Amino acid sequence: MSQAGSRSDTLIRKLFRGNLLRFGISLAALVPTAAAADVKLGLAGPVTGQYASFMEQMRRGADLAVADLNAAGGINGEKVVLQVADDACDPKQAVAVANRFVADGVQAVVGHFCSSSTIPASSVYAEAGLVIVTPASTNPTITERGLTNMFRVCGRDDQAAGVAAKQIVSRHLGQTIAVVHDKSTYGQGIAEGVRAELAKQGINTVLFEGITQGERDFSPLVARLRALNVDLVFFGGYHTEAGLLVRQASEQGLKSRFVAGDGLATTEFASIAGPASDGVMFTFYPDPRVNAGTADLVRRFRAAGFEPEGFTLYTYAAVNVLADAAKAAKTMKGDKLADALRAGTYHTVLGDIRFDRKGDPNSEPFVLYAWNNGTYAPLK
Repeated sequence: MSQAGSRSDTLIRKLFRGNLLRFGISLAALVPTAAAADVKLGLAGPVTGQYASFMEQMRRGADLAVADLNAAGGINGEKVVLQVADDACDPKQAVAVANRFVADGVQAVVGHFCSSSTIPASSVYAEAGLVIVTPASTNPTITERGLTNMFRVCGRDDQAAGVAAKQIVSRHLGQTIAVVHDKSTYGQGIAEGVRAELAKQGINTVLFEGITQGERDFSPLVARLRALNVDLVFFGGYHTEAGLLVRQASEQGLKSRFVAGDGLATTEFASIAGPASDGVMFTFYPDPRVNAGTADLVRRFRAAGFEPEGFTLYTYAAVNVLADAAKAAKTMKGDKLADALRAGTYHTVLGDIRFDRKGDPNSEPFVLYAWNNGTYAPLK
């Protein structure tokens, strides 16, 4: 195109824009846009990495919850759209995800999974006025910072630690106890809690040791545990390292029992640990799959070829409490939504949920589960 032609086109565009503005019409109004009525929910967690199986649970729960909401008319008559993002359980990536959600117009967030991601991301959401409900992050710090936008439908590590210590003592599971953790916010937090709770009951741990996430060879640690004649190991962390540690301990002749937290609530733990997973115990919430009224929902998951274990139904519930609070508030606006969450009682697949002023639920006590033949069930 010639320079003269370019100047001519520029002049025409300026005249066109000027005439539009005389009539109060912006150029943006002439550009086709997506329907503004959609409610955008963010779902964040480890899509990739060694904890991706937990995000699969969350994704399945959220997808079905959103599908059910839309089949019933959405939220306040508006279609719900789920935007999924990968934080890889990395705090820096979680902050980037949070900023992207805010920029993309996400109106509320379900997630994150790892406490180390949820803590920094929730500060971003607080600044932007977005409500976040996590189905899985259990570190006490999450709801102890005075954020009015932060909620969870799961329990807390200090609750789980108390239950774990009580069960260890009341069931006489061990006297010479080692506590091992993966140095994560979640893993170290629950490990410290168990050590403190055992000390209150007169049991001092003989070893408190941190491993590195991603570590593969635990032979030196197993040798130390054998030298100390440890009869019980509490592990604070996730299923990958726990599975490797349990398997290698068995292969190297360590006879200790193992107890852990809810980071073992995935069948991938049994796949990694193999037969050594039998008898391994962990604290988790009462299993919502056996609740009255969830049979049809569980059947639908199984019909799709997915077992709704772990955090699947917790995520389904998180989506639904957000939706029900938005219906009560008649808006997705953050402050109104947060007020509604604190004011209401929400009927979910987990049972009735009420939130306290911190954003914690009136959750059921944790219970002790044990693995056997690749599945887990509550101990009698």
